[in-house]
Amino acid sequence: MYVTYRKGACVCLTALLALLLTACGGSKNEQVSAGMQAIEELNYEQALSDFEKALVNGEDTELIYRGQGIAYLGLTRYEEAADAFVKALGNATGAGNLEYDINYYLATAYTRAGKIDEAIEVYTAITNLRPKEKDACFYRGALELGKGELEKAVSDFDRAIAIAPRDYALYVDISNSLSDAGEQEIADSYLNRALETEDKDMTDFDKGCLYYYLGDYQNARDCLERAKDKQGNAQTVLFLGKTYEALQDYNYAASVYANYLAGDAAQPQLQNQLGICYLRMEKYEEALAAFEAGLEIEENNDCLQVLKFNEIVAHEYLGRFDQASTLMQAYLKTYPDDASAVREYEFLKTR
Repeated sequence: MYVTYRKGACVCLTALLALLLTACGGSKNEQVSAGMQAIEELNYEQALSDFEKALVNGEDTELIYRGQGIAYLGLTRYEEAADAFVKALGNATGAGNLEYDINYYLATAYTRAGKIDEAIEVYTAITNLRPKEKDACFYRGALELGKGELEKAVSDFDRAIAIAPRDYALYVDISNSLSDAGEQEIADSYLNRALETEDKDMTDFDKGCLYYYLGDYQNARDCLERAKDKQGNAQTVLFLGKTYEALQDYNYAASVYANYLAGDAAQPQLQNQLGICYLRMEKYEEALAAFEAGLEIEENNDCLQVLKFNEIVAHEYLGRFDQASTLMQAYLKTYPDDASAVREYEFLKTR
């Protein structure tokens, strides 16, 4: 069996696209609104149809082409997505937040299309006009890192941190990018730099996350336990549970997740991690139930892709290959660029 369940944070394309979504409703843009609703429902072909109708109706062309670009991203048609975003910018009437939003989308389309230099140019244009755009600095640094330009990447990462020195999630993102590029020593130096700041407002949660990514799970556990006692929100529980997973105490990690979910079941990330713990413990029926519970959450569910994949995994472990194959077919219609899922489907067809 080729498949391995998805262990990382619940991130899917729709969630990433929704980060910068701005309102586009109103009676003058009814079809645009319908198209954006279809995107939220992952119905990208319907969205494109709605945007074509919007063009015929004479609705806002900037919003129409922006919406088309997002739909093309969802369909993994990245060249067409980039073309649509360029058209959106060509129909802009100013240079406000919406136009910066479109530029971020354009850079994403170029990146996914493999046009790294073009994406870097877009981020450079953003930072030239808005020098305090830490996200553009970070993304440009990540792309430079991918090109092997470590010095440029570090310069951009440092610039991002100078803009937001107390954004500890940013330190983690930078560290993860460097770690993925094989620069572990530099990656750890960013986490240690964050821990060494004299920020009296740094929370136990912040410290716990930094220790977690450093691989110092004992300190991470201690900090996150204190954070849970003080606030006990879902994000704290998530990282505390993942810390116990890293310590290979899957039973206790599962109890951490389950106890929180008993009072608030509408937490897709926690349902996913609970399912992973059960998989580790070879409790496959319980794992499947957790993944299915996560999939039932309709609002703010940024874990749909990973939950759907892990649901398939649970069926495989239970020997239900026909059901897994049927689910995988549906999965690939929505996420056609998931190479590991394509390979897994080839395996399933042999069962």
